[in-house]
Amino acid sequence: MPKMKSHTGMGKRVKVTGRGRIVAQQVGMRHNLEKKPSTRTRRLTGTVEVAKADYKRIKKLLAR
Repeated sequence: MPKMKSHTGMGKRVKVTGRGRIVAQQVGMRHNLEKKPSTRTRRLTGTVEVAKADYKRIKKLLAR
């Protein structure tokens, strides 16, 4: 039986920290940036820890 491959798309979107936490870019920074207030765009910069509800699904996609 061949090896299971990890989901390459998920690997490009998230990063696993040294402690095993999963961080990703905040949502809402792809388009329509002219309409959004600058305070909101500043708040959306950077990475955040992934929600607990998505944690199990993302771990499964990464560790195949």
